[in-house]
Amino acid sequence: MVLTLFGDYRGTVRRTGLLWVSPLLLRRRVDVRLRHWRSEPLSAVDAKGTALNVVVLVVWRVRDTVRAALGVDRHEEYLREQVEAAMARVLSQLPADAFHEDAPTLRDAEAVGEALTRMLSAECAPVGIDVFSAQPTRIEYAPEVAAAMQRRRIAAIDAKHRDSVLTSVVDAVDDVVHRLTSRGLVELDDYERKALVKDLTVAFYTGRTAPGEGA
Repeated sequence: MVLTLFGDYRGTVRRTGLLWVSPLLLRRRVDVRLRHWRSEPLSAVDAKGTALNVVVLVVWRVRDTVRAALGVDRHEEYLREQVEAAMARVLSQLPADAFHEDAPTLRDAEAVGEALTRMLSAECAPVGIDVFSAQPTRIEYAPEVAAAMQRRRIAAIDAKHRDSVLTSVVDAVDDVVHRLTSRGLVELDDYERKALVKDLTVAFYTGRTAPGEGA
């Protein structure tokens, strides 16, 4: 309990049991146990301006009861506001997905959680709150854009698969042509070489992408 008299701090009682306190003193109970708070889905945007819904789990504790009770009106509401502010800043620095390139994204929950924890700790320390962890437990697209982003993800996966297959086919064609010519099995002029490469590419690519066969 934090004790005040006419708004002035008079002391803190941390022990349990019977205790006489002057009736003139105002008593404010402050929970100093380790606590966790799971947010409702919060709205945010990523680096590309795409709407997101995010759920964050925060593990925290009141370290300084005086600052928590007297530094702000309601320290729990202050923590929630800082979570929303920090989340908006952290999530806006990266895209949710990088469909056509290998780049950092919000799917790296560990990195996002570390950045969020650092920012929250710095903002909450002045009011006597220790933030031990702030981890996003769910980052998903807002309903109004979820279907469109899912189509983009599928298209990106399909394009990456085709690129992989084409690279494999080109390597196979190059190996076949090299073996045929280096061993003297065939003699090809430039036109014949191009024709052979074309025919082999079509045959290999069709075989690799045929329904029911693995890539």
